Parts: sequence; C-alpha cells; structure tokens
Amino acid sequence: MTKIIAAMGALIASAGVAAAGAIDRANQSTAVIFEPGSYVELSFGHLSPSVEGTEVPDLGGQSSGDMYRDYNTGSLSAKMQIREGLDAAFIIDKPFGADTAYPLGTGYFAQGTTASLDSTAYTALLKYRFPSNVSLLGGIRYQTLSAEAYIPFATAVPGRTPPYSVDGSEEGAWGYVLGIAWEKPEIKARVSLTYNSAISYDLPTTETSFNRANPMASVTTNSTSETETPQSVNLEFQSGVAKNTLVYGSIRWVDWSEFNVTPPVYKALTGSPLVFYNGDVTTYTIGAAYKFNDSWTGTVTYAYDTPIGGYSLNLGPVDGYNSIGLAAIYTYDSVKITAGVRYLALGDTQTQIRGATAANFDGNSAVTFGLRIGYSF
Repeated sequence: MTKIIAAMGALIASAGVAAAGAIDRANQSTAVIFEPGSYVELSFGHLSPSVEGTEVPDLGGQSSGDMYRDYNTGSLSAKMQIREGLDAAFIIDKPFGADTAYPLGTGYFAQGTTASLDSTAYTALLKYRFPSNVSLLGGIRYQTLSAEAYIPFATAVPGRTPPYSVDGSEEGAWGYVLGIAWEKPEIKARVSLTYNSAISYDLPTTETSFNRANPMASVTTNSTSETETPQSVNLEFQSGVAKNTLVYGSIRWVDWSEFNVTPPVYKALTGSPLVFYNGDVTTYTIGAAYKFNDSWTGTVTYAYDTPIGGYSLNLGPVDGYNSIGLAAIYTYDSVKITAGVRYLALGDTQTQIRGATAANFDGNSAVTFGLRIGYSF
C-alpha cells in the first residue's frame, strides 16, 4: 500500500497531460512535496488533438481542417527531506501553452492562421508538518511567457491587404504559492488545498498590420501588452478504502475570466482582445488505484472540464471536455515508472467573426500519452 501512496502524485499528471480548460497545460500540483524521504522525477507528455470545424453556410460552408498541432510537454521535480517534518521541493514545468495552425488550401475564412504561446515555471516550495498532521506549505514561482500570432483574416480586405501579425518577446515575472494539508497515515488519507497567485507581465510586442493611410502597405508598431496568467486553486485528495485500493481526485478552479492578451494595434483593428475568455473553468477529477502485486499498480481516472459557454476564440475553438484515463505503475526497488493514456471528448462550441456566428466545432477529440520516472533516495 505504501508504494501506491507514493505514486499518486505521478498518476494523475501522467494520465492527464491535456490538463484543464483554456490554455492550461499543467495542473500546478504540489503532490511531489508529499513524497516520502528524498525523491526526484522526470515526466513527459504528448497530446494529439483532432479539432475541426465547419463554416456557416453564409461564409461558404468550408471545413477548417485539423487546426491544432500535436504538442509535447514535460516537467522535472525534486523533493528533499530537510529534517523530520520539514521538506523542500523544486518544480520545473510548462503550465500554459497553445499551438494553433489552420491549414492552407481549405477555403476556410481563417486558413493560414497560426498562434503559439509558451511558458516555463520554476517553483520552490517548503512544507512544515505540525504534530497534529496538519501541514503548511508555500513558496515562490518565477515564470516566463512568450506568444506570437499570424492572423490573415484580421485585415481590411482578406487576401489582398497585409495580414495582422504579432510577436511577443519572452518576459519573466514572479508569483507565489500558498497551501495547507491534512494527513492521516493509518488510512493513507491526505487532503491539500493550494492557491497559485496570478502573475502579471508587460509583454514587449511587435505588431504588423495594414497601413490605414495606404491599406495596400504594411506598418510595424512596437508596443507593450499587459497580461497576467490567472490565479487558481487546487483541492487534491486521496484515501485508502480497502486492501490494496485507493481513491484519489482533485478539483481545480482557474480564474480565466480575468485573463486576456490585448496588443493595442489588434484592439484598435478589431475592437476586442486577441485572447480572452468569457468565464472561469473548474476541472473535476476522480480515480481509483489497485495494487496487483509488489511490482504493478493500475489506475482508472475520469475528468470533467466545465464549459464556459458562449462563443469560443477562433484561436482555441474548444469548450470543456469529458475524459477517461488509464495508467500503470511498475515499481522496482527505489524506481517507479508510470505510463498513462487518456481519451478526451472535447466540448462543442461556435466561433464568430465581426460579431456574427462563423463556424461550428463539434464531435472533436484528443488523445494524450504520459510517461513519468521517479527515484527515491
């Protein structure tokens, strides 16, 4: 049973590299700091989405083609027991990201549109456990952010006048993490509540668009785009319920309604931010693990990502999901290897252009694969 408990932090993440809504790619879990003794782990994830929409008849009814790129992600975590009751951890991960690429030659109004966003976070944590089995944890986070987009339909006359593009240089900023946890070792139970602060940026951006004085010519403007990655709250839990059996889960809330990327030229051109969301997202995860023998443990996980509703961005036409995941852990001495696969049924949504419905996205899906290697010492 101890081997199962030690693996729980890896299980949820390895089977769920798609993470939560909007541009969320990691659940910002602090589970590694609860690993016994000293511990290090390396994880890798791959997501393969299949997302395609169809224009409304007034725009011609063309299909968008598969408009999301596959992507890889990873993380590195290390935890050290300083003394009895006092632990430290360091986590490197990529919490937010996007990779949009509408194929050319489809006739779809957004064909040729590309967008990407990348982030890397470095988090240092300390945890102190009181004799009552209540723990306090906290730390600092340094996070970098960069973004770029090429949007050919954001112009005076699509296909004739110069398209809009923006390049946001990498910028770093600081945030923090605070949390509290309770453990009851005799029933293998743990509940933790963690707050991740928002992180604000003044992102240096270079914007190119058509020249209003001469629409056939382009003009480049250096600007600053104020943005922040959103605050979030994670509730994570686990408990033994029978011999060799454990249940686990999490609830993650992210304040996406406060997130936007608004380059000033794009705002003047279209009247709206480049990236924004109409509401917050909560992701619910529940799962069970069973230890077959000293070497093998298996899990099954279900997750529900709440839809925001309303229109979705042309750069990200997905609204929530339902998913099912399977994972297996192989343990040998101080090494554990976790592998997982997950299927996501992505939520249906609509996009718009110039204030009118543009396309319907339905019946889409994604498959994720995860691998994690951990070593205790």
